Amino acid sequence: MTVNQHSASTHELPRPGYWRWFGLFALVFLIASQVLSVLNSPPDRDMGDLQKIIYVHVPSAFMMMLSFGVVLVYSVLYLWRRRENDDLLAASAAEVGTAFAGLTLVLGMLWARPTWNVWWAWDARLTSTLVLFLIFVGYLSLRAFVDEPERRAQWSAAVGILGAMNVSIVYMSVRWWRTLHQTQSSPGTFDPAYVIWFRVSLFAFLFVMISFVRYRYLAARIERAAEQLAEAAALGSA
Repeated sequence: MTVNQHSASTHELPRPGYWRWFGLFALVFLIASQVLSVLNSPPDRDMGDLQKIIYVHVPSAFMMMLSFGVVLVYSVLYLWRRRENDDLLAASAAEVGTAFAGLTLVLGMLWARPTWNVWWAWDARLTSTLVLFLIFVGYLSLRAFVDEPERRAQWSAAVGILGAMNVSIVYMSVRWWRTLHQTQSSPGTFDPAYVIWFRVSLFAFLFVMISFVRYRYLAARIERAAEQLAEAAALGSA
């Protein structure tokens, strides 16, 4: 492919368009949802206002799992179709999922200290989440150190599939092993006073997650196009 062809493909890259407004909406909705959740939900009988961290901790965990689910789907699609865009979308979701995994761990520690009187316990849920986080840190490190695009995509897809399969272990850990962590949280397990604000927070985090993945994918497409232009220019000057 010539340099001109690469330039043409660059102009075909997706542009933010209405996604810019969607991202702004997601940010405003997130801020509003947290303010309203904290102000309008009553203190818990046992934990008091500390319980309100659930409006960020549990949605972060859900978005972590959903992001890694996207990694699984697009990694499989890449191995099947060998389309670069599938690899870039999987990588974008992996970055966002890793960020949410780190946030989940930090928020969990902040919740554990006043509840369990320790910052960290080698609890099944905490440990499996940490392992999942480290797997995807390794995934991102792999992508950073492998320069050849096809090999990077193949290896990343394999690691992404294996890593995403660990989401089921994280989710079921509180049922499979005796654990300090409570069982899975869902609207059905909440007191009615907290359900509406929990659902609002879930949607707010979902919109943020979608926006982050979309923007990271756009950035990845631009980065890849720049790499192709640089390669073509080097070959042309050789």
